[in-house]
Amino acid sequence: MSNTYVDKRDADNVEKLERILENDLPDFCREYFVGISSNTTPLTRLNYAYDLRTFFKYLTTKIYRLRGKGTKDITPIDIEGLSPFEVEAYLNYVEIYKDDEGNIVKNSARGKSRKLSAIRSMVKYFEKKQIIRFNPTASVDTPKLREKEIIRLEGDEIGAMLDVVDTGNGLTDRQLKYQENTRIRDLAMVSLLLGTGIRVSELVGIDVSDVNFEDMSFLITRKGGARVILYFSEEVAGYLYDYYRMRTTDSTLKKEPALFLSLQRRRITTRAVENIVKKYALIASPLKHITPHKLRSTYGTQLYRNTGDIYVVADVLGHKDVNTTKRHYAAITEDIRRSAASKVSLRGAVKPKKDEDD
Repeated sequence: MSNTYVDKRDADNVEKLERILENDLPDFCREYFVGISSNTTPLTRLNYAYDLRTFFKYLTTKIYRLRGKGTKDITPIDIEGLSPFEVEAYLNYVEIYKDDEGNIVKNSARGKSRKLSAIRSMVKYFEKKQIIRFNPTASVDTPKLREKEIIRLEGDEIGAMLDVVDTGNGLTDRQLKYQENTRIRDLAMVSLLLGTGIRVSELVGIDVSDVNFEDMSFLITRKGGARVILYFSEEVAGYLYDYYRMRTTDSTLKKEPALFLSLQRRRITTRAVENIVKKYALIASPLKHITPHKLRSTYGTQLYRNTGDIYVVADVLGHKDVNTTKRHYAAITEDIRRSAASKVSLRGAVKPKKDEDD
């Protein structure tokens, strides 16, 4: 992934954040976002800004004493004056509400937890600076998160999905027309997702210059900006090289650095890849909601089953905390324990030789 691509993506997020700060958030929030800039990504800060904008909008429309204020008029004293119940009422509100355009917005426990986290982070920052002396979020319980079942493709489903991409069997006539132009590209993308477990954001950011077929490696930029070299198998190399050769022999695309291109001959977007994966998965595994992230889970599951080493899985997937990996793949541990029962043979064990004197 090129630094140019990452820098442009980050710059776009910084620009979006600046617009929200300028138009929707109180002026004191600027200090907070500057304060956390050294240990957060632009995307994290932007998501915090979206959540805080929703929170301040709620305060100025639902809290009686704050009605009539604009979101930019909210002060640290207003935040300090909130009760824990009012914060809890906000979490109850965002479970299902209508946005400014009248669209219904729903938040699961995970979404509510993220919104509470954004508020807590801001309040704790100003509490540390002694600008806010009472933290109304301190006694608010974080919504209980239920462990999500890992949805993934099993062995036969993996083969079925690649077959659909390769042959087009099951696609509509309209889809088949696109398939004629995208088959080689789609095989390369789907096999790379299934065979390396990279994130869709990492996939779309790969440049032609990031791929090395001599040692079957490629370079990506992880969340947070770390540049990492990963490796692909010979099977993936076959699919990838077919596309790479076609992509690099097109002289009209020399100035385009991106490896994976849309039909408009520009860097493909994450949304486009999500739609492509959904299209093929609906045929290969119609009862499962498969996304690029589920292909990542598929790879992680296969790797854990074959290695039994959670630390290897964490490293390859780019998890900073191995506990994250353990939570995701804890259910597979039972499979490994079960298979361990058949690893030791009793009757087939080598019997020790008896001593001559016995």
